[in-house]
Amino acid sequence: MTKRELELADFEKVKADDRDRAIRVGERLVTGLPFLEGNAAVYGAAQAHNVAFSRCFNCDEIAIWVYNQQVYPQAAEGALPNPDLPPEVMRDYREASGILNQSPRGAAALLRLCIQKICGEVGGTGKNINEDIKLLVSKGLDARVQQALDVVRVVGNNAVHPGQIDLSDDRATAEQLFNLVNLIADRMISQPKHVQSMFDGLPEEAKRQIAKRDEGESDSPEK
Repeated sequence: MTKRELELADFEKVKADDRDRAIRVGERLVTGLPFLEGNAAVYGAAQAHNVAFSRCFNCDEIAIWVYNQQVYPQAAEGALPNPDLPPEVMRDYREASGILNQSPRGAAALLRLCIQKICGEVGGTGKNINEDIKLLVSKGLDARVQQALDVVRVVGNNAVHPGQIDLSDDRATAEQLFNLVNLIADRMISQPKHVQSMFDGLPEEAKRQIAKRDEGESDSPEK
């Protein structure tokens, strides 16, 4: 075999190796999973694929992406939380937001737990949604809030207790529960809080007159 023929054979082998490599890399790229190409045992010799970094123009911090999903910092999903949620409920709500993409069932379980805790904050036992609905209704619970609580109680066929995984839950159920948590918090926490704030701002004399009225007293002389 002549030198020219040897060179052509080597060239064809290189082209075949490149083609095979391109096919292997392409097949792994379409999976969306991160992987290293090259000699991973040698520092700096391997190239990472399906992994990317971005920098925020606003805060200048970085984000890490695997394929088209942001994995750091964990992206929150779902409706923004009602700012009046109690701290313990807010923590569960934010955790549910953080895991919605990875585990809609887990997010739904946390959101049911949020609602259970809200019931405990406003006069219920915080142990059983059904019992709390009856108790709060006896205390004058708004009919619309009662309906929202009943939706929470029966969604998923009431197969589990709050905080437990329901295998029938999906993303749509979790998204509905985000909205219900905020609606219930608005009716049971935010609105009473705003009304109380307005009442507290009344002049002291006006509040004394209101107290007298509520006690059945009158400024008029008795007949």
